[in-house]
Amino acid sequence: MPDVVLETSGLSRHFGGVVALDNVDFLLRARELRCLIGPNGAGKSTFFNCLTGLIRPSEGHIFMRGDETTGWPVHRIASLGVGIKTQVPSVMDGLTVHENIWLAASRHHRHSDDAERRTDEIIARLSLGPMSHQFLAHLAHGERQLVELGLVMTGDPWLVLLDEPAAGMSPEDMVRIGEILREINETAAMIIVEHDMKFVRSIASRITVFHQGRVLLEDEMERVMSDPTVRDIYLGRTA
Repeated sequence: MPDVVLETSGLSRHFGGVVALDNVDFLLRARELRCLIGPNGAGKSTFFNCLTGLIRPSEGHIFMRGDETTGWPVHRIASLGVGIKTQVPSVMDGLTVHENIWLAASRHHRHSDDAERRTDEIIARLSLGPMSHQFLAHLAHGERQLVELGLVMTGDPWLVLLDEPAAGMSPEDMVRIGEILREINETAAMIIVEHDMKFVRSIASRITVFHQGRVLLEDEMERVMSDPTVRDIYLGRTA
């Protein structure tokens, strides 16, 4: 299928005798935004880490735009044009906001003028201008999250993989980052691991629910939210 940009087949990961991921088949199409949800230990983070190269699968295959990327390291996957934001911060506390974003932009734009122009565009889009010359160590957690998203944006990726982009953000920042993610989604497919269901409701139309290492359900937002099994194991009866 020509519009499929990411596919997994029989993807599994074992940690000793623990099966963290169990035979997962998954498809993501061009310009699709998919949220991954599930209780702690459900397998969604292991799945995400296999996609990004942080973890090597025990079995199965991963394909990006038809090329097999199973077991590739993070930097090689990123070189394909994949933007990655993990839970572990990738920013440099001893550099300013501008310097962090410029360093990321310079990896994608050979000429310094192009890197500077892209840096200025991202700082403006994320409304980071007032803090552009502040060191990352002095920023609040939500502000750091925005800078990390800026690093992802520098390469104009066709696929974006984000792990909890709204964590630690104020309600106002969540609204802003939701708008930014929808804008990025106009040109890039996205996978987002997220626990904040209010935020998931605001951005996702289709959701994949993980449970016990497998895909429990994959459907449109409203069907997932009303499914009694999902409500029992994850959302709770009052969700």
